[in-house]
Amino acid sequence: MRRPAQQHRLGPTPAPGWAHPYTGLTGLAVFYNDGGEPPAQPPVPSPADLAARGQQAPQPPAPASDPDEDKVSLTQRRLNVLMKSEKDEGRRAAFRQIAEAAGLDPDTFDPNQFGALFQQAEQARQAQLSEEQRRQEDLDRREQELQARIDAAAQREADAAKRDRDSRIRAALVGLGATGDDLEDAAALIRVTDDADETAISEAAAALKARRAELFGAPTPQTLPPAPTGGPAAGSPPRPPVAGKDAIRQSAIARAEAMGLRTAS
Repeated sequence: MRRPAQQHRLGPTPAPGWAHPYTGLTGLAVFYNDGGEPPAQPPVPSPADLAARGQQAPQPPAPASDPDEDKVSLTQRRLNVLMKSEKDEGRRAAFRQIAEAAGLDPDTFDPNQFGALFQQAEQARQAQLSEEQRRQEDLDRREQELQARIDAAAQREADAAKRDRDSRIRAALVGLGATGDDLEDAAALIRVTDDADETAISEAAAALKARRAELFGAPTPQTLPPAPTGGPAAGSPPRPPVAGKDAIRQSAIARAEAMGLRTAS
């Protein structure tokens, strides 16, 4: 903070002695009220004072009691009697509330009788529940048996329809010439729907015969490898070229010489 410049007044001093040079607003800025003297600090306790405080017994806090409340002294026996009385009163109030809720007379209410009635009601409820469960289980068992009979009947119908379809398929294949093992193979290869009629079965059998004619008695075409000479497969061997008389004669002479029947000329 910058120190304010001193302002010297010219002229005589109004009063003898020392006078501060700051007046007006400048004096307010420099001289301010610090609030008076600070409060005195408590004296610092010495080690002897601290040791003396540790030896003193702690004082119990003062009980927060109502000064207008009367203090009554009770013996333990009297306190037990009062507590038992309060407990019995609470039990009677609870029994009265239970009796009123159950629609019974609170004056003639007997807890033991009420417990017996409650147990009988619970046993009756359990018996009724058991009877309902037994009837439900019996109903479920009958429904399962009925469903099993329905499923068995449907399976028998499906098996009968399958046997009838297989019989019609075999008849159509036999009519086209399939027999023996070829009939079994053709029956395994044919594909028709479960509800196929005679027309569909006949068409399927004819299509199978067109693809696999060997299953219906047609001869199996033999596929032989081509001849080494390049001729057609299973054909007659090529004829040797026709030789002249001179060639035949020379061949006979060569054979005779080879056999030793004639000497070379």
